[in-house]
Amino acid sequence: MYGTTHTRVKAAGAVAALSGLVFAALPAQAAHAATTPADTGFESGATGWSTYSAGGQNTASFTESGGHGGSTRLSHWSASAYKVETYQHLSGLTDGTYTLSAWVRSGGGQNSAYIALRNCGSAEQRTDLPPTADGAWIRLVTSVRVTGGACTISLNSDAHAGEWANFDDITFTPGSTGLSVRGGDLSTLPKNEAHGAAYSNASGVAGDAMSILKGSGMNYVRLKVWVNPADGYNSKTRVLAMAKRAKALGMKTLVDFHYSDAWADPGKQNKPAAWAGHSYTQLRTDVYNHTYDVLNALKAQGTTADMVQIGNEINGGMLWPEGSTGNWSQLAGLITSGANAAKAVSSGTKVALHLAEGGDNAGTRWWFDNAVAQKVPFDVIALSYYGYWHGSLSELQTNLDDAASRYGKPVMVAETAYAHTLANDDGLENNVATASQLVSGYPATPAGQAANLRDVMNVVEAVPNGRGLGAVYWEPAWTAVTGSGWDPADPASGNAWENQAVFDHNGRLLPAAAWFSHR
Repeated sequence: MYGTTHTRVKAAGAVAALSGLVFAALPAQAAHAATTPADTGFESGATGWSTYSAGGQNTASFTESGGHGGSTRLSHWSASAYKVETYQHLSGLTDGTYTLSAWVRSGGGQNSAYIALRNCGSAEQRTDLPPTADGAWIRLVTSVRVTGGACTISLNSDAHAGEWANFDDITFTPGSTGLSVRGGDLSTLPKNEAHGAAYSNASGVAGDAMSILKGSGMNYVRLKVWVNPADGYNSKTRVLAMAKRAKALGMKTLVDFHYSDAWADPGKQNKPAAWAGHSYTQLRTDVYNHTYDVLNALKAQGTTADMVQIGNEINGGMLWPEGSTGNWSQLAGLITSGANAAKAVSSGTKVALHLAEGGDNAGTRWWFDNAVAQKVPFDVIALSYYGYWHGSLSELQTNLDDAASRYGKPVMVAETAYAHTLANDDGLENNVATASQLVSGYPATPAGQAANLRDVMNVVEAVPNGRGLGAVYWEPAWTAVTGSGWDPADPASGNAWENQAVFDHNGRLLPAAAWFSHR
């Protein structure tokens, strides 16, 4: 119950008036049997819902005012530690796949808090509640294969004293959910390996990092391309070699064109040195030829790119100043040249346009409204989302949902990462280095990192109409190794991201990697 003070003032099972709200404990009752759930908005005192608690704490589940859609919600809370389930059993269902959707909020900290579908004739499916420190509602989904005509909708909390969760606006409909993209950007892996990086699985068995990640469920490898990098990494040659490794493992590839000799992002979109004096018209030809050259070489070796980004975090455009958003017609021309080159090599390769600021709906709308007005061709909307920079999960959800609906395109998180520790493993201070930088509810621990990735993927999975493609973890294998720093022109430069890799400082796989096996 976000924003209220909770103190039981009457005996268990009674109705208590607290902080101006009325709390009605749910009675234990016979399971509701029907093909559709009853009282999905909890407006009728949770009629049709039942409560179970092994410790007799049924009063930890109750309805109160303050719903998501209507005036009432279901809440789990108690002044003492509790474990409670609110459930509804459905029967007479036609066998097939069904999806449970629920709007939720949570103060976080529970041993577990989740929505689930169980007793459905197949393995239980559940989705964990994220902590929502801002009090915003988040929509979650989970799906299951029903065999035998019955299924139980289950809302669960195993919590310490005073921890809370809210549930509202439940739906149970035919259809399935899942993520087709569960990827990692492994661009720096070859450089790390060349400088002696070693990796092991969660059990400590040494192995190849890409193979270890594949074994954890990763199915997409993202690879950035620079035009003429000073150290020779992230070049066409290196990308070709990495694509071979990925394809040999049965993984797909996402090729990320920066159109620069080094990093391109919202703060810098520098032209490659070889293109520095070129006119806008020549730059369009440069973009086409470079894109075609790399992708055609990939195709020729049997590793056709599955998806490409025409530019990297191009909120302000690319190839400045000619391709700045200050001149949308020219930016559109440059992007279109790259997209056309990709399709000329392979019509099946998906073209993604990639922005940072995944929680910025106004900025995303402004950018893609312009792109659509300029008739820029694209297949996928890709956004970076780092919770410590780009807003809350609810803001990410609002933006993903709106972009998918507004432009009729699938959406994905093309970059995300989180810290598993605040400890530094080299001489360069990390980008996330202090507790004040962390997202509330996600400590800088292996478990906190895993929960953050889990919750980002769950938000993408919940995008309506199956338009949430998935998420790509940024540089999960970029551990700190002397010589494998961020600056291609400076071998002594360090790594400010090693505490966000999914391998620890000893190169051992962390729990976050298990989420690459997300539905």
